[in-house]
Amino acid sequence: MSNQNMHADSLSNAEFDKPKLPMGLNVLTILTFIGSAIQVILGAVGYFGAESNYNNKDKLMAQMNSGEMPNWAKSMMPDPANYEEMVTKSFENRLPIFLLTLVAAGLCFYGALQMRKLKKQGYTIYVIGELLPFVTSVLFLGMFAFTGAMFAVGVGLVVLFILLYTMQRKHLIY
Repeated sequence: MSNQNMHADSLSNAEFDKPKLPMGLNVLTILTFIGSAIQVILGAVGYFGAESNYNNKDKLMAQMNSGEMPNWAKSMMPDPANYEEMVTKSFENRLPIFLLTLVAAGLCFYGALQMRKLKKQGYTIYVIGELLPFVTSVLFLGMFAFTGAMFAVGVGLVVLFILLYTMQRKHLIY
């Protein structure tokens, strides 16, 4: 009988000794799972919509140059001088861009899963997944892809999440 009590005590102590997932890390990883799903969806929309964008680029260029489009909408668009080239390159390179988008989303998702297990390697994997889309854009679209308010918002979110995860690194113990 005493063996059973000792065994029950050692199990309950093992449960208490296991470190718990901090709330901040929990929230960040859940947001990362949601963000990874959104990234996959946006990547698919970009892949399947690339041909339509390519076919309608002249129409959109005319709208951008006319007074029809409000200034706030124009600020979110890439530089009109480079828009045509960017749409053309997006269409021509849609498959590698989509595949690398899926890889980036997968790395972020896997990194967040590892951080939920309090593994330090998860942080590195996550950061690589966050930076991969920027490398992809430079490789396939060129530097002019980094213009407009949408780019600024994207960079802001990436920097914010990397900083927030960096502050949570102290909880990663394995």
